Amino acid sequence: MRVKASVIIPTKNPGLMFRQVLNAVIHQRTEWPFEIIVVDSGSTDGTVDFVRKHSTVILIDIPPETFGHGRTRNLAIAAARGAFCALLTHDALPASQNWLANLVSSVEQDDQIAGAFGPHLAYPEHSVFTKRDLERYFHGFGQLPPVLCRETDAERYRNDQGWRQVLHYYSDNNSCLRRSVWQQIPYPDVDFAEDQIWAAKVIESGWKKAYAPDAAVFHSHEYMPFERLQRAFDEALAFRQLFGYRLGGGLAQTVGSAAALSYTDWCWGRSHNVSFPEILRRILDDIAVAVGHSLGAQGARLPERIRTMLSRDKKLFYTSRSA
Repeated sequence: MRVKASVIIPTKNPGLMFRQVLNAVIHQRTEWPFEIIVVDSGSTDGTVDFVRKHSTVILIDIPPETFGHGRTRNLAIAAARGAFCALLTHDALPASQNWLANLVSSVEQDDQIAGAFGPHLAYPEHSVFTKRDLERYFHGFGQLPPVLCRETDAERYRNDQGWRQVLHYYSDNNSCLRRSVWQQIPYPDVDFAEDQIWAAKVIESGWKKAYAPDAAVFHSHEYMPFERLQRAFDEALAFRQLFGYRLGGGLAQTVGSAAALSYTDWCWGRSHNVSFPEILRRILDDIAVAVGHSLGAQGARLPERIRTMLSRDKKLFYTSRSA
């Protein structure tokens, strides 16, 4: 039978969590055949041996120095046989056995839909703030039309930066694209935000994007404050370089943003009986995000040594701005 969908998972020392992810994908319920492609870039934690135990899983083994977020996904999609390519990261666990079917059907509903993305859920062991943030974020997409394009509101698309950000939001932690569209518009060869750059390009080219609320994955992270600052720095610098958006400002804006975030989370935590240590950790996170966004917005002017220290994705600073 002809393969309808390909599930693509890049890996690099993912640990035991990936075993749950792969097993969850293998046991997806669909009315059509699908394949699974794992692209490993030099794992040394037994991942390759684990994948090889599954004869139905296709393994692509690449040297670690050749990995690129856009480049490696392009490699896997080029090797895929499915008309639809679902993309996961190695720590994104499908929340149900219908995840793949629901994700593909969201793209399939209209032949002008280039891709779809599904929501992220917090892992049960993660903080109540992480759970709240993800619920709020994806609830916002649920309040919009499930299929969006440039012409949904053409005037707003031209004049509203925030609306353009909504339109190009797309996450390869949990997404599915139409391979025929990818053949026209492949992923850019960049090391950060390849998914959102791709979505921005397809939207600008007139394609549509869908939200698949019933195709959720468990995907969340808990960072130490400096790690949170690094993530915010990478995000702000990438959005500044790649989209022209400014996520952070000067000293006054940074202090104001940190204070507002901290006060809001303090009030929410107290009203929801969150422990004081957990609220304090959240406030440290809020400060780290505000500082990271401010530094990232001005990152192009910082010495390379400082930029490298502040980044969790060091290759970001060698990314072509024209990609």
